[in-house]
Amino acid sequence: MIFNWIFLTTVIVVILFLTFRMFYYKHLWEKAEERRKQLKSNLLDAEILIKKYQIQLQRSLGNLELLDDEVTKLKNDLKSVKSRNAQMRTENEQLKRKIRELENKIEALL
Repeated sequence: MIFNWIFLTTVIVVILFLTFRMFYYKHLWEKAEERRKQLKSNLLDAEILIKKYQIQLQRSLGNLELLDDEVTKLKNDLKSVKSRNAQMRTENEQLKRKIRELENKIEALL
C-alpha cells in the first residue's frame, strides 16, 4: 500500500514536471516563431527599401550621365565661342588699322 502511494505520487510528480516542461518549451517555441516572423517581415521591408534606393540610384546615375553630356557640349561650345572671339578681335584690329590708314590718307589729301 505504501508502495502504491509512493508510485502514484512519483507518477503524478513526473506528469506535472513533464507537463510544465511541455508548456515551457511550447512557450519558447512560440516566442521563437514570433521572432522568426518579425525577422522575416523586417527582411521584406529592408528588401523593399533596398529596391527603392536602387531605383533612385539608377535614376541619379542616369541624370549624371545626362549632365555630363551637357557639360561636354557646353565645353565644346565655349571653346568655339572663344576661338570666334579671338578671330573677331584680330579682324577688329585689322579694321581699326585700315580705318587709321584711311583717316591718315584723308588728312593727307586735305
